[in-house]
Amino acid sequence: MGQQASVPRPGTKLQVIGAGLSRTGTASFSRALEILLDGPIYHGGTQTTMGPEIEIKSWIKVLSHWPPQTDSDKRLIQGLIISRLDGYAATTDAPASGLVPELLELYPDAKVICTVRDPKAWEKSMETVSNTATMWFLRGVLFPLPALRYFVDYINVLRPAWIKLYGEREPVTTLTYDRHIAWLKKVVPADRLVFYDVKDGWGPLCAALGKQVPEGIPFPRINDGEAIDRFAKKQVQRGLVRWAQILAAVLAVVAILMMRR
Repeated sequence: MGQQASVPRPGTKLQVIGAGLSRTGTASFSRALEILLDGPIYHGGTQTTMGPEIEIKSWIKVLSHWPPQTDSDKRLIQGLIISRLDGYAATTDAPASGLVPELLELYPDAKVICTVRDPKAWEKSMETVSNTATMWFLRGVLFPLPALRYFVDYINVLRPAWIKLYGEREPVTTLTYDRHIAWLKKVVPADRLVFYDVKDGWGPLCAALGKQVPEGIPFPRINDGEAIDRFAKKQVQRGLVRWAQILAAVLAVVAILMMRR
């Protein structure tokens, strides 16, 4: 997860579809792409939780109509995707990683790069994410926070999409990981699909994109797990503080009314 939401740059063309699942180094990958492509990157996890409400609400609507059952559904999904990704050089992380066929149709010249890691390590890291995202009190705590008040709704529409694609719900296992890789090989032409491990640094990524290795710039290393943990704790604290402020305001109003009686 990035440190803050990216801002689109008008006229920027989408060049890369990041097809890697969450917790496969997507934050480091996004920062590397930002450097190589010299443009803003749409990291789904960051944009939906740190961006304006329209971000998460748009993806909730997209996933609510996915897979499209009618031409109207398809047009709605395409229109919303374009509205969110216009002005970005690449998209990474969920939900785009599960919308690769739709993205290929909209961006036929884009390269598809799937970030990978050891499947068992991925399964373990996803368990932490699942535990955080499904806490029973989350909706109530996050309700006072713009955008994040829709986070539980977002998870609730993302879940059926994963079940449809991979046949599993949280906590997911290596089966989901393996099925994702197999699905990509099925839906993406071989000459447009690249598998990449961020541990390998600049070399393979630059080769895939036809770019020179940035001179004097170390490959970005962002720990997704630590970033998500810090973010989750911070937002829960923000929610509780906001509720305390609301309660204090209500009590103050009640006290004033009681004094006037």
